Amino acid sequence: EFDYYMFILYSQVLKAEYFSPWRGEQQMYKLDIGWPKTPERFTGQTFCVAVDSLHGLVYVGQRGDNVPKVLVFSEEGYFLHSWNDTVEMPHGIFVWNTATGSSIWITDVGTGKYGHTVKQYSPLGKLMQVLGTPGNAGSSLIPLQFDQPAEIFVEETGEIYVVDGDGGMNNRLLKLSDDYKEIWLTGTNGSGIGQFKIPHSVTVDAFGRVWVADRGNKRIQVFDKVTGEWLGSWSGCFSEDGPYSVRFTADYKYLIVAQLNINRLAILAAPPVGSIGDCVVVHSVQLADETKPHLVDVDMRSGALYVAEIGAQQVQKYVPL
Repeated sequence: EFDYYMFILYSQVLKAEYFSPWRGEQQMYKLDIGWPKTPERFTGQTFCVAVDSLHGLVYVGQRGDNVPKVLVFSEEGYFLHSWNDTVEMPHGIFVWNTATGSSIWITDVGTGKYGHTVKQYSPLGKLMQVLGTPGNAGSSLIPLQFDQPAEIFVEETGEIYVVDGDGGMNNRLLKLSDDYKEIWLTGTNGSGIGQFKIPHSVTVDAFGRVWVADRGNKRIQVFDKVTGEWLGSWSGCFSEDGPYSVRFTADYKYLIVAQLNINRLAILAAPPVGSIGDCVVVHSVQLADETKPHLVDVDMRSGALYVAEIGAQQVQKYVPL
């Protein structure tokens, strides 16, 4: 007999297939709706997220009055613990793993007594190292004097890359040795080659190149990690909105870019060794209105993508298909 409900269901399925935004392109990620298990733990604005792939942990930095500034979850989404000391306004966060242990680096853009610093913590939140002068906005003349440092990337060797300038006076990319000495420094305020307007995110690929989200100039700039030499820039993909975040997928084939104002994650083809060329969007993930994706991180073991969303005040996890 004719089953009216099955007919309705079937036509809905057909309609969903027909109107799928992925039609003609391969869907690459799927939202993990079960992560985290207790989303009510997000009580502030979630600005940044960092994955400890080795230990299966996810660190979230959030802002607000009387909220824990750092939340720690398992990769399955269980809340583990939080900490708050000496973090004022977290902007960027990064997990550094070595053979002997792991530590968490946070850029703090606060204007109070802890701000304008880049800080290293133990996994339980013990302060281990402070770069910059807490509470003092720097000038571009002094390497380790930050003004709203946006993000940090630390290589396995301990060499550090900092983009300094979330709207402050400094607009620069700084490379430090594992004992915090300047190796090279590049960038001034402007839109010319190697200049920045709000350098907002930084990452390093497997081929010795440093990638910087030059947010205000609506482009990504690329530098040689050894010399600091400018290698190229991408602007063709960012006419609608500048890049807020840059992270590579685990296989270094793609670059994930968050675009906050249009609530989108763009997935770009990463160039092999050689010419940088211009960018090609191979895929995009359209988030809900007002989600405002700020910074992202990738689990280099599972390939999962975590997105810190300041509009939605949550971190979402996307798993590769």
